[in-house]
Amino acid sequence: MDTQIFSILLEDGIASGAIYALLALTMVLVFATTRILFVSQGEFVTFSGLSFASFQLGIAPQIVWLLAVLALVVTALEVVSALRLGQGKRVPWLVAIHLALPLAVVGACLWLAPLKPPVLVQAALSVALVTALGPAVYRLAFEPVANASVRTLFVIAIALHFILQGFGLLFFGAEGYRVDPLIDLDVSLGATVLKGQAMLVLATLAVLTAALYVFFEYTLLGKALRATAINRIGARIVGIKTPLAGRIAFTMSAFIGAIAGILAVGSTTLYYDSGFLIGLKAVLGAICGAMLSYPLAIAGAIGVGILETFSAFWVSAYTEAVVFSALIPVLLWLSLYAMPSEEGQEL
Repeated sequence: MDTQIFSILLEDGIASGAIYALLALTMVLVFATTRILFVSQGEFVTFSGLSFASFQLGIAPQIVWLLAVLALVVTALEVVSALRLGQGKRVPWLVAIHLALPLAVVGACLWLAPLKPPVLVQAALSVALVTALGPAVYRLAFEPVANASVRTLFVIAIALHFILQGFGLLFFGAEGYRVDPLIDLDVSLGATVLKGQAMLVLATLAVLTAALYVFFEYTLLGKALRATAINRIGARIVGIKTPLAGRIAFTMSAFIGAIAGILAVGSTTLYYDSGFLIGLKAVLGAICGAMLSYPLAIAGAIGVGILETFSAFWVSAYTEAVVFSALIPVLLWLSLYAMPSEEGQEL
């Protein structure tokens, strides 16, 4: 392996790791706030990437119908709950938030897709479509059992993964899709050539990481989410609505996952089931941060991307085995510092 090959592999590994790092950030965010190891995060990536590819073909992504159905179900549940609590005045607000906004996204997708709008508009529609799925998924799958044990929530997340993967096959089919990079530009630095798409991925990771830092450190809502992550019972005592915190966390998770999907489909072919391995590799990166540290999760995810790329070069037939074998020493290391806790205890 010469220097040029090494630099190419390193660049590809860092770019892939940056995608995993975006998802690792959301894994840590969701787990810290809701105690859910959300392995279905990869489905948000595939839904967004495949929706973007559909817009490129001038076809409205059929996942809009899933959003429409979920919006109707969530709205019905919220209205019934409000009426039972004697809060009829909240019904118009609930309908506007849970039904009108998602249906507006659905309408925009159906209207603009055949017109083939500019690429940035297509990307924005894809991100909006997948972001709207986030709070609906939490409301239906996790909020009713929010106080269940971590193990129960993990089992639900696994089941949700297979359900969403089935919807992906139903709405997008078994064919893979790939689009042109958002930035088709190469920058030469001596013998090294930096791809524009890779630089865009790294810039996006830096911007979103900085935005999350500002959000959690300097905004009231971000501090409320931090309080929920530290102590759910204490957060409820001081008036923080933990169900709302969960919905916000899932909305942010879906938003970041959707952006990752737009970036990923420009550099690799995505299939309806691609989210499974993407999500698992993001989990591996998040575990490197003990599901608590954002910087360590980013470093771990980038390390996973580099290990994957070099493994594919040396032993391509065993790439996944090599990558996931790296989880063993990480878990052994973390187990040395793990504190025993009772199952179902509030964290």
